[in-house]
Amino acid sequence: MATAGDWLLVRARTDSTHHRRGQILQARGPQGGPPYLVRWLDTGTEALVFPGPDSQVMSEAAVCELERQQRQRISRVQAEISGDSRAATSHH
Repeated sequence: MATAGDWLLVRARTDSTHHRRGQILQARGPQGGPPYLVRWLDTGTEALVFPGPDSQVMSEAAVCELERQQRQRISRVQAEISGDSRAATSHH
């Protein structure tokens, strides 16, 4: 189930494809179900989407938390590569 403003994340199924993320503009199915009108971030295009098993609907807050966790992981890896152990442990 989704509401306008939620995000649709589609995981890459092969090495030759990439993850996609789009903002849900409308949920056209009954009770917030698919199909969803989605604006894709990578192209800016809008499409009517029936999500598959590789897709996940997430709230804005959940996407923000996911991005925060990803930034922390990147910071830890960068700190470990540079040898800055203080930065690597300050994000735990």
